[in-house]
Amino acid sequence: MNILEVKDLQKTFATQIAVDKISFQLEKGSIFGLLGPNGAGKTTLIRMITGIFYPDAGEILFEGKPFDPMNDILRIGYMPEERGLYKKMKIGEQALYLAQLKGLSRSEALQRAKEWFVKFEMQSWWNKKVEDLSKGMGQKLQFVTTVMHEPRLIILDEPFSGLDPVNSNLIKDEIYSLARKGATIVFSTHRMEQVEEICDHIILVNRGQKILDGTVGGVKQQFKENLFRIGLERPLTGEDLKTADASDAFTVVGRADGQLVVKIAEGHRPNDVLSWFIRKGEGITSFVEILPSLNDIFIRLVEGTPLARQFQRL
Repeated sequence: MNILEVKDLQKTFATQIAVDKISFQLEKGSIFGLLGPNGAGKTTLIRMITGIFYPDAGEILFEGKPFDPMNDILRIGYMPEERGLYKKMKIGEQALYLAQLKGLSRSEALQRAKEWFVKFEMQSWWNKKVEDLSKGMGQKLQFVTTVMHEPRLIILDEPFSGLDPVNSNLIKDEIYSLARKGATIVFSTHRMEQVEEICDHIILVNRGQKILDGTVGGVKQQFKENLFRIGLERPLTGEDLKTADASDAFTVVGRADGQLVVKIAEGHRPNDVLSWFIRKGEGITSFVEILPSLNDIFIRLVEGTPLARQFQRL
């Protein structure tokens, strides 16, 4: 079952279309990546999903029913990129206050706050003020206050900003854990390598429009260019490369990491390439398909730059 469905959502500010008829669905328990560069429309889209903005057109369904900001917001956790913590307030009291705004009693909020503070080794911070925290510590507190009320939909906008590698892994592990327990995670960022590592499904937006939608693996397969990296026991000479260029099974396009990069011709298979090198008596140490990263795919969609251009020319 889908926890969220967005249908032809649109939002305009003055003459600028921030979100232009975007549609997508989120399955329960999935980790969903909302990708795009700065200014692509990601934050406006999130603000409509959380009831901060009303859409000019389109529909939002939450658990199969029209989105009701007054009630459904209690089942959503939103961690904005712009931090919303009260700088003069003590950390412990702030956690309790925000949890009670989400419908918890004070005793429930206190119990959950203590559990999360222990888990994130924040016990000694209880009576400190937010203004006394580093950016990374503030980020951990913001994450805790986002998930304390056990929301069904969790929206994280740039959650790793300011975190060191240890605390980034801590947050990452909690994202996986929350998804296993049934929460749906929306992870918004312009750092595509982070989403590629974490997410099951992605959409890519640019200039307010959805330009890509699918599973991470499916998208990478869709945009692969039949490129393979071949490790050889000896480097090929110029004469060897001329001979290779005469093959109708593949084209040598360059080098990557000291290995040869070839593009398989249409109608041929990887085995045809391997057979060619074996017939020539070349020792093969590795043979790996090169799949594009999400960043490569985005550049290709926006700028029309093929993956093969990235490799060192021979």
